[in-house]
Amino acid sequence: MTCPFLLSRFRGSRDPPKRHLILRRRSKRKINSAKYTRKRLGRLKVEMEEISQEQQSIKEGQSQVRAKFKSVEEEYKQLRNETNLIIQQTANTQIRLGLMFGILKAREQGDLGKAAQLTRLLREIVGRNNYCRSEP
Repeated sequence: MTCPFLLSRFRGSRDPPKRHLILRRRSKRKINSAKYTRKRLGRLKVEMEEISQEQQSIKEGQSQVRAKFKSVEEEYKQLRNETNLIIQQTANTQIRLGLMFGILKAREQGDLGKAAQLTRLLREIVGRNNYCRSEP
């Protein structure tokens, strides 16, 4: 079977087409196309290797970002706990100061019963706070 494209070159000539010329041109094309395919495959392999290296570096970057995010999150939780503790201590201090001020006022006014009652309450609160601090 002959290729119509190759035969079209010989249409205007008086010599009939020579089969070996046609076959030689076909085999050259096959060789050239095989070379082209091999080159193309080689380039694709190189590109795939580069892409896999990029993907690996992206994965490493993502794991580093995850680790940093986790450490920031832990630090946030720790700071939040410390802040809550400070708020609680401030509230307790305010209560104790209020009781002390009430004791002083009651003593100034000569109301020793009220002063004794506020003193007992203050001792109870201080005792509770000390007990809570000593627990693990």
